[in-house]
Amino acid sequence: MSSSEQISRTIFYISDGTGITAETLGLSLLTQFNDIRFKTVRLPFVDTLEKVHDCRDRLQKAFEQDGFRPIVFSTLVNPEFNQIFGETNSLCLNFFDIFIAPLETELGIKRSEKVGRTHGLTNNADYERRINAINYTLSHDDGITDHGLEEADVILVGVSRCGKTPTSIYLAMQFGVRAANFPLIPEDFENRRFPEALTRHKEKLFGLTIQPERLTQIRTERRPNSKYASPENCHYEIREAEKMMRQQGIHWLDSSSKSIEEISATIIQEIKLLDNQEE
Repeated sequence: MSSSEQISRTIFYISDGTGITAETLGLSLLTQFNDIRFKTVRLPFVDTLEKVHDCRDRLQKAFEQDGFRPIVFSTLVNPEFNQIFGETNSLCLNFFDIFIAPLETELGIKRSEKVGRTHGLTNNADYERRINAINYTLSHDDGITDHGLEEADVILVGVSRCGKTPTSIYLAMQFGVRAANFPLIPEDFENRRFPEALTRHKEKLFGLTIQPERLTQIRTERRPNSKYASPENCHYEIREAEKMMRQQGIHWLDSSSKSIEEISATIIQEIKLLDNQEE
């Protein structure tokens, strides 16, 4: 099926909290359906009857416009709210309803129908670790400084615009990993070696690379008609960067077709980041 023939469906992520859980789980399921184009609507903090009625109206409008039932991924706790959505022209998938009943049976107790209980499960030490990691990562982004690299859990290296910054921030926010990142620059390619500040921490280095065509596309959006974005320069930088990574014997991966989540999970697995934090 060509892109012009793709079916379009509207997806609603509805939650009485931030909606992150509903969206994360929903996206994981929707990736299995490549031939459908999804339009996304995020509706967090739906915690009053007035907001529920507004959401209900939006679902009905989407049904009328698309000619298909909208699909709802929900983490609403309130059974009255869920009943209202269940009566709409939509496919409502409430993750709590799907998983809570089996858990109640297994645990032998009924759930506590209270909004926002996730915060109460947060480990204070873990939360503080993630905040500290975010601060560290932001202060060591894009080679700002090589001071304090001994405190890093991982140091990402690679050519400019290959995904180092978003991966670093995700590692910090999601896992509390202190991630520094350094772009490889023309001087490094001329010297054909990593900067000395990085080689002192070789065991913490992890490389990212990218397909030249993809890099050209990304750089052209940032600096069109420049040598920086030219196909010839992108091919050259990637070739030299990968050669340096092989010479140094560090782990590296191609970020071209991988999500930040996939890249981060691979990094954690390859250099056993979380194991190191627990020791």
